[in-house]
Amino acid sequence: MLDFQPPGFRQCVLDTTYGEMVYSIPDAEFWETPPPKSPLVFLHSLGGGSSNYEWSTIYPAFATKYRVIAPDLLGWGDSAHPERDYYPQDYLNLIETLLVQVAVEPAWAVASSLTAGLTIRLAIQQPQLFRGLFLVSPSGYRDFRNNYGQDLVSPLFSIPGLDRIIYGLGAANELAVRNFLQQFLFAESSRISDEIVAAYLASAVKPNAEYSALASLKGNLYFDLAQYIPDLKVPTMFVWGEQSRFNSPHHGRRLALLNSEWIQGFHVIPGTGVLPHLEIPAIAIGLLEKYLGK
Repeated sequence: MLDFQPPGFRQCVLDTTYGEMVYSIPDAEFWETPPPKSPLVFLHSLGGGSSNYEWSTIYPAFATKYRVIAPDLLGWGDSAHPERDYYPQDYLNLIETLLVQVAVEPAWAVASSLTAGLTIRLAIQQPQLFRGLFLVSPSGYRDFRNNYGQDLVSPLFSIPGLDRIIYGLGAANELAVRNFLQQFLFAESSRISDEIVAAYLASAVKPNAEYSALASLKGNLYFDLAQYIPDLKVPTMFVWGEQSRFNSPHHGRRLALLNSEWIQGFHVIPGTGVLPHLEIPAIAIGLLEKYLGK
């Protein structure tokens, strides 16, 4: 998001069939280097308050070596927030559009959580768009036919009016955002800065932000990633937070074993939760540098 964009980056706009999607790229004048040709795309997760801020402590480290592209996916951050239901195919189309029209050349893709799972699906459909995948806790949230408790929760979010009340109380205020970060995303609450809370809150309170968030809470975006992984034929690395609360490293290893030929690395970052790259950025930077240097 522009208000939380790191120095040396500027915001651009991509017109899509769904609305305007903004993305951040390095400012060549700031870095005083010719723009690199090889694209490196950072894709944020699809949870309440998400935006490209999730990767904002990571992607500046690669600005002089790669053509960094960090979008706010549609329905999140500074991008358009259309009043619509969202489904996996919507985000598959959006990421494909970004890669074709902005990345242009085969890209290194960095993604997390549900978006990482969707990126795997797109890489299976369109492998020519990718050079490699660096994925943090990829999931479809119905992996191995496990619904992660959504059978109990989803009906509440399917009641018109009640879903928005729950979103307003449970996601669109500072106390709720901080509690969500503490209880679900971070392993160590002392790592949650006021800026992190402010960035997530700013995205969560955008007009119509509830539409994209509720699509996840209702389960509209969920699928069984385990059914897709055997068909992946793009070099891939998995990274997991040791204390990830949504799915454990054990879960990740089960997924990785489904395709050991193309999933070529599995790293667990100790003492971190669902978003280890936001908790301990330096470790994520080191692992990504190692992977890109292969």
